[in-house]
Amino acid sequence: MTKTQNTIATLIVLLTAAGGVGAERIKDICDIQGIRSNPLWGYGLVVGLNGTGDDSETSRRALANILRRSGMSLDPNDVASDSIASVIVTAELPPFGRRGAELDVTVSAIGSASSLQGGTLLMTPLVGADGQVYAVAQGAITIGGFTAEGDRAAVQVNHPTVGRIPAGANIEREALSTFVREGKLTLQLRNPDFTTADRIATVINQKHPDIAWAPDAGTIQVSLPDGLTRGQLSGFVDGITSLEVEVDTPALVVINERTGTIIVGQNVGISTVAISHGNLSIVTEERDYVSQPPPFSEGETETVRRTDIEAIEEAGPLQVMPQQVSVSELARALNAMGATPRDLIAIFEALRQAGALQAQLKIM
Repeated sequence: MTKTQNTIATLIVLLTAAGGVGAERIKDICDIQGIRSNPLWGYGLVVGLNGTGDDSETSRRALANILRRSGMSLDPNDVASDSIASVIVTAELPPFGRRGAELDVTVSAIGSASSLQGGTLLMTPLVGADGQVYAVAQGAITIGGFTAEGDRAAVQVNHPTVGRIPAGANIEREALSTFVREGKLTLQLRNPDFTTADRIATVINQKHPDIAWAPDAGTIQVSLPDGLTRGQLSGFVDGITSLEVEVDTPALVVINERTGTIIVGQNVGISTVAISHGNLSIVTEERDYVSQPPPFSEGETETVRRTDIEAIEEAGPLQVMPQQVSVSELARALNAMGATPRDLIAIFEALRQAGALQAQLKIM
């Protein structure tokens, strides 16, 4: 692994802000209650595979049942073939999907099929959680890769047993999305915070007085203005969700020890503390030496193994770090010590134990 690759693998993401915290649109930090997608799924059959199907009894029975609908009476054993495969088809029904609209679908093999490359999905009803059919899928599968094998070797690119059908399903039934209830709509913060919720209510009230309030850290209730017609509802929602608000972020340090990734929030700071951090390395080397006796002596030539051990301790001068007020200053102080990502993980954990880290430390 090159030095650049190693640096990418141990990437440190420091969320700094120059010139203060920026404002975000309400639509980017909130969801509207009642507006959501619905998962759909169905059992399907893929045909046209080039010897990479599962040839299972389940697949043969499914194909025989399909052919019976065309008036053909076949025994499942009559259609034994490794060109068919049983699959699960999944899709997401959007909140305002109308009848006739198209959906992308994902096709996943559930049997012993080795690849879905070149296959075609037969007509598959997709049902929701209530058991009703909301869409029908069919079409050629693309897997974005391939697999090839010979007698003694094989090569595979990407995942050949999962594929996609872009615009492969048509909506047959609409799912009603009700987001206005009792004359109110509800905004849900994706990251609940009392300060942010109060700021959202305040900025909405500045445009439409006394219609918004925050009952808790994750919810903002908005009453529809008097005289608002159905034709004006979309414009009203767009108007309030396009407003910008300053988001308050918690003081949080997130560490992934497996990858060496560190994410430091904007409000993270430390109390005045002195830090010394050094590394002790022990280098062990095994060498073979030839031991040869003097001429005309009775000794024998032998190979002798010797072990060389060297201990190297890097200097770790004591650094005094004053109380930090921003993550950029904290980053500069730690970088001045020459700390690596692994060093930073150890330092943050030690700061928490000392009570000097004024933030929540979360280890993934």
